Amino acid sequence: MYLKIISIYSLSLILLLSSCSGKKEEEKTVYENKKFAKTEQNTVQLSAQQFQSVGLTTTAVQKKTMQKSVRLNGKVDIAPSHISSVSSIMGGHIKSIQVINGSHFNKGQILAVVEDPQFIQLQQDFLVTKAQLESARLNLNRQKDLNISKASSDKTLQTAQADFATLNATLKGLEEKLRIIGVNAKSLHTGNIRSRINIYAPFSGFVSKILVNNGQYINPSDTLFELINPAGLLLELKVFENDVNDVKKGQEILVYNNQNPDNKSNAKIVSIVPSIENGGSSVAIAKLSSPNPDFIKGMYINAEVNISSRYTIGLPNESVVSFENKNYIFEDLGNKKYQMIPVNVGISDQNFTEILKADNFKDKKIVQKGAYSLLMLLKNKSE
Repeated sequence: MYLKIISIYSLSLILLLSSCSGKKEEEKTVYENKKFAKTEQNTVQLSAQQFQSVGLTTTAVQKKTMQKSVRLNGKVDIAPSHISSVSSIMGGHIKSIQVINGSHFNKGQILAVVEDPQFIQLQQDFLVTKAQLESARLNLNRQKDLNISKASSDKTLQTAQADFATLNATLKGLEEKLRIIGVNAKSLHTGNIRSRINIYAPFSGFVSKILVNNGQYINPSDTLFELINPAGLLLELKVFENDVNDVKKGQEILVYNNQNPDNKSNAKIVSIVPSIENGGSSVAIAKLSSPNPDFIKGMYINAEVNISSRYTIGLPNESVVSFENKNYIFEDLGNKKYQMIPVNVGISDQNFTEILKADNFKDKKIVQKGAYSLLMLLKNKSE
């Protein structure tokens, strides 16, 4: 009976050890299979027919002088110094408005006409004072002659001189007021007194806002128009942190809008804001080299900045493929077998892409033509 119990115990122990051993072997096999699968999922083995169909070619990492191109985006703005508010020097009623919102105007063009009786009074005062000044001048000359012969007193002469000086100062002031409201005092006479004055454009530009309407009474402090001088057009461009050190004041850039991307205009960076905002970007301010009516305030734009050339190592563009926001190349392992290797890329142009840490691929055969086909085969294999 005792021996029988020992035998059963021994058998159970053997079965338990055997079971544990079996599980370890199974786990080892699964691990090795997974390891094998992980290695194999990055390689492609082509058949002779596939190799013939794909038409693969290989290349090697190459040294090249490249020019970095940075793409920026932003919008058009106007310098505050080139946005003008226009008002009337004197109050009155708006008789007519000669422009509309967004319209172009030339310097000296009539923007609006204002009417008020006080304009008549100002011209009348000028003409009356002008006549009085002439009378005062004649009287002063007469008093000078009389004073020489002692026919009049010094006090009378002094009074004549004061009257002439007072009227002359008054006339000069009235003449300046007329000039400000656009009336030529030298050509003014009783036959051309008018009740209306014109509001003229101080420069050539565009109407941004019209703040009045016909018949409205305006005060001298009221703004009639907001005008934009295109000479103050500025381009506010967002520069990401990675490119801040490459974008500098004085650089020439090409600018275009989304509506007409083929029509590119030359501009120059005139200022860099020396700070990084919360979004991880700074701001570059640029000015167009020549006026372009296609660019208006608030429009979104794009820009291209070519950075100075630098010597680098890389591969032809078709050697580098992208999948799930990562970049890869394929190494030729021989016997129609190819391995996909992740890489980090730098700058690129139309034909060439910089490969960071390219020394790791020195003396290796890298697939050029057919890299994308290998990627498709590898994806299908994984699926």
